[in-house]
Amino acid sequence: MSLSNFHEVSFPVPLALAASGGPERKTEVVTLASGAEARNALWAGSRRRWDVGSAVTRLDTLQAVVAFFEARGGRLSGFRFRDALDERSCAPGGTVSATDQVIGTGDDETNSFQLVKAYGSYSRRILKPVAGSVVVAVDGVATPAAVDETTGIVTLGTAPVAGAVISVGYRFDCPVRFDTDRMDVNLEAFGAGRLLSIPLIELVG
Repeated sequence: MSLSNFHEVSFPVPLALAASGGPERKTEVVTLASGAEARNALWAGSRRRWDVGSAVTRLDTLQAVVAFFEARGGRLSGFRFRDALDERSCAPGGTVSATDQVIGTGDDETNSFQLVKAYGSYSRRILKPVAGSVVVAVDGVATPAAVDETTGIVTLGTAPVAGAVISVGYRFDCPVRFDTDRMDVNLEAFGAGRLLSIPLIELVG
């Protein structure tokens, strides 16, 4: 799956490390006459939001972010963003292994699989793996594969036999866009230590 109006460039990683934010869900909660609640998930999955304004503490950094914002056309075009809290197939700070995540089971026919990451029973599609980071195994044995780093599709040379477990390890970026079309900067306030608000929102395909 490809995303429209997407630039395969990364928001500066050092700034991303200072971002605040995380996953968001959308749940409808109705309180019944008895006081009990009825809850319904309006989204099938989550969508992440961040604010990178707290990372902008110097004028040269601010200029770099403004230039990046202009090059993306504000909210128009998406880009890659490294979420320091969740950017690999294993635990934060762990070593990526080809058996970290199961992405499919062989059926003698299929040889292409979408990267996913499991959070309990919920699986999130991974669309933007980091170049050169993906390792693949079939039934625990390392296997060469082609990786489309713009869609997260992994393609094996031959279809795995029926019942074979296809697993992977990887690092990844999130596809995001700016969630504003305006950069409101007051240099006097900025020099006095005012934090900017620069919101980002995950692109969900």
